Amino acid sequence: MAAAARSLLAAGRAAGRRCRALPAAGAAPYCTVAPQQRRQPPPDMKSYLWSRYKEAKRVTKELVPSIMSNMLNPDAIFSNNEMSLSDIEIYGFDYDYTLVFYSKHLHTLIFNAARDLLINEHRYPAEIRKYDYDPNFAIRGLHYDVHRALLMKIDAFHYIQLGTVYRGLSVVPDEEVIAMYDGSHVPLEQMSDFYGKSSQGNTMKQFMDIFSLPEMTLLSCVNEYFLKNNIDYEPVHLYKDVKDSIRDVHIKGIMYRAIEADIEKYICYAEQTRAVLAKLADHGKKMFLITNSPSSFVDKGMKFIVGKDWRDLFDVVIVQADKPNFFNDKRRPFRKVNERGVLLWDKIHKLQKGQIYKQGNLYEFLKLTGWRGSKVLYFGDHIYSDLADLTLKHGWRTGAIIPELRSEIKIMNTEKYIRTMTWLQTLTGLLEHMQVHRDPDSQIILEEWKKERKELREMNRNFFNAQFGSLFRTDENPTYFLRRLSRFADIYMASLSCLLNYEPDYTFYPRRTPLQHELPGWSDQLCTGTFRIPFLQETVQIK
Repeated sequence: MAAAARSLLAAGRAAGRRCRALPAAGAAPYCTVAPQQRRQPPPDMKSYLWSRYKEAKRVTKELVPSIMSNMLNPDAIFSNNEMSLSDIEIYGFDYDYTLVFYSKHLHTLIFNAARDLLINEHRYPAEIRKYDYDPNFAIRGLHYDVHRALLMKIDAFHYIQLGTVYRGLSVVPDEEVIAMYDGSHVPLEQMSDFYGKSSQGNTMKQFMDIFSLPEMTLLSCVNEYFLKNNIDYEPVHLYKDVKDSIRDVHIKGIMYRAIEADIEKYICYAEQTRAVLAKLADHGKKMFLITNSPSSFVDKGMKFIVGKDWRDLFDVVIVQADKPNFFNDKRRPFRKVNERGVLLWDKIHKLQKGQIYKQGNLYEFLKLTGWRGSKVLYFGDHIYSDLADLTLKHGWRTGAIIPELRSEIKIMNTEKYIRTMTWLQTLTGLLEHMQVHRDPDSQIILEEWKKERKELREMNRNFFNAQFGSLFRTDENPTYFLRRLSRFADIYMASLSCLLNYEPDYTFYPRRTPLQHELPGWSDQLCTGTFRIPFLQETVQIK
């Protein structure tokens, strides 16, 4: 790698260039040129440009093996904000997709049950039963235009990623998207509200939790049926009916009863969940559970994954909390739930260990426990409902559970992905540098390179999801999902089991990446290597 890097830097100095590091770790550097630094172009521009292209490709090829020697660890914890576990005295947890993970069968169950409710209770055509759940169609974090019935991916700057807009199950041509939105930008007033909902004039709904995957797929399938059969329908009504059907799968207990009846089919047994809780308990940490799920459902699930004595590990257990209202509504008092699941009318003066409580609110919780500020770390999978209010209003530290992270990192560690991304970044830098040549021959070549770059970006998207790409990126930009994750989560990881790789006094440091106007110093380059990125070879040292 050193020889390849020296070759690049030497080429940069020879051309009078100023090089900057890529945001992506290990990627080849590319260079920018101030207009006044340009030299006179050589007489044969075709030969000149293609020679530069071939040289860039050669150097990129040499870099790939070195990049592959430093692959990311899928079981690492990643930091947005500096945080030391030595400061954490109390650990809080959501239940679904935090303490417990579900098998692929659950989303099929939710999809089928909601589809049947549409037919039986909302009088939708029985023919929509021909549509089955496709686990590979949607990803989390997508936006849905309620009035236009379009599912799409939006970046951190409110720009739609062209090629990811779907009407039903078919992609909408870029030209049509640009005509509908007068470009590809979605104004702030049309975006979803703080919790991702389409309310008070917002026309966009953002699907943030893992349970929303069947909802997005069902919306797309019913839209597809109406479009294919030339049926005139109101998109707003369709959205509301699908939303209500998905809600009823939860509210009416359809999902809960199915899971309880065949717990081994739907819950992924994870002995590491108990190991995490036991480790925290052994180090004298207090723990609590706040979930929207009902008491009997949580009890059976926790007995399955942790054991019959699971309550002994928690100082406070709260069910049917109705998050995010739990964090904002000061009016609802706690109610104790007895062993038979009956709600008691006693006034709650203390939250006792071993008991289960229902409803309540965070303000009463803080009053009864005294657990305030940055000594509390709460984990959840829903960035809005679980984490946003806690970090913004109450100063708790927050940890996001992102199961998709593990599979995406594994893809990023493949040779095919590394080769594609390294060349894509190098080609982007080549285009940026060579665009100063305005003669006709140069412009023809540059257009060829732009076409290749577009193909590489589409290839990159397909590594993750053929329709929408990565959960975290829209081409070069972060997704809107990642923007919210970066704001509301101090740390994030694929599962709670990642905590087993770290000591209870470990400090998480966010990786310092150069801003666009900054040059990377030697320390920045060093810290984006072995010392600051959790590479696979560090796993043994951590454990």
